[in-house]
Amino acid sequence: MLQDEKRDLMMCKNCVLQLDKIAKIKQLTSKDLFILRHPRRSVNINYPVRMDNGIIKIISAFRIQYNDSLGPTKGGIRFHETVNQEDVVELAFLMTLKTSLVGIPYGGAKGGVKINPKELSDGELERVSRGYVREMFAFIGPKNDIPAPDVNTSPKIMGWMMDEYEKIAGEKSPGAFTGKPILLGGSFGRDSSTAKGIFFIIEEKYKKEKKEKLKVSIQGFGNAGSTLAKFLFDAGYKVVAVSDSSSGIYNEKGLNIDKLKEFKKSGGSFSDLEEELISNEDVLKLDVDILVPAALGGVISEENVKDIKAKTILELANAPIAPEVDTYLHEVGIEVVPDILSNSGGVIVSYFEWVQNSQNYYWEEDLVDEKLKKVILTTYKKVLEESKKCNLNLRTTSYFIAINRILKAEKLRGAL
Repeated sequence: MLQDEKRDLMMCKNCVLQLDKIAKIKQLTSKDLFILRHPRRSVNINYPVRMDNGIIKIISAFRIQYNDSLGPTKGGIRFHETVNQEDVVELAFLMTLKTSLVGIPYGGAKGGVKINPKELSDGELERVSRGYVREMFAFIGPKNDIPAPDVNTSPKIMGWMMDEYEKIAGEKSPGAFTGKPILLGGSFGRDSSTAKGIFFIIEEKYKKEKKEKLKVSIQGFGNAGSTLAKFLFDAGYKVVAVSDSSSGIYNEKGLNIDKLKEFKKSGGSFSDLEEELISNEDVLKLDVDILVPAALGGVISEENVKDIKAKTILELANAPIAPEVDTYLHEVGIEVVPDILSNSGGVIVSYFEWVQNSQNYYWEEDLVDEKLKKVILTTYKKVLEESKKCNLNLRTTSYFIAINRILKAEKLRGAL
């Protein structure tokens, strides 16, 4: 009984909710569900790091390797003061489905370090990063589990981590991490790949529409959100609202994204602008053609779902829509392109980076973009086709396709 209780602690509620929906459509055995509900490996660490003032601080961190039936696990590492194990389990679950859905030979993983990076000096951040690698070294590597950037991590941090890994391994191993600086083996196009992938989907979906008439609202103006806003602005879409952590801004005639990016680069907050300010919450409630939640998870929930007026939602953040409101959105005719499809550009190009590292042969950005577009649009069209055939929403269809591949791989390995 005690062992069962421990296993239950490793199950994330949202994963179970989503899997239960699939189980009602597809006949899943108890063994299928057990494998899909529980991560393969969980590594919890508490390690000491010396701060600049000489004080030793104990850092709590996680790495969840959810499933590796299709290949080595893959997933980002986030630095955040509120990160917890259940969050990381859910993110690793989503990454498992994402890599399966787009057909790249990876499983899914995720990592978290419980710190506020804004409170650390550059030196402290480097010691935290290198310490994480020393503690995790036995569990990661180019043939086992390949970390990448996530919330509050960057190419610079991946460079530190790769360097620490190579020191311990005693050999060059650029494929141990992706999202690295170009000079250290990173891939051209990786920094913009998450936004570029969702942009390709939007372009495909609205290829017959007049772009200047399509209104877009984006909640979140971090790397992915601001990059997508720039792509859409340059292509002629009318981006009427964006937000950062301080405030949202709105202009029904369209915002100048170039000016906003320059303003953010200078360190400003949207709340300081002389624009029409709206709340982060109100950015979600605008009557627009396209809504892109690009910040945090769970921002569309039972509390606000009935206020959502967008015609289509494309998830740039991970799990921005609570599982229990998916059905309502489908019933009222709001199409949702799920995160495991719409934000998969990042992991697709991470895979390309890993391939380039393995070959020690590097591609121009145009070739990376061409390959990304082919993979993500092939997947998008397949999901659309299956969705119409089975009369299911895009999320359920995406999960269905991803889970089928995982279970087939588990069966071929003899686990089922």
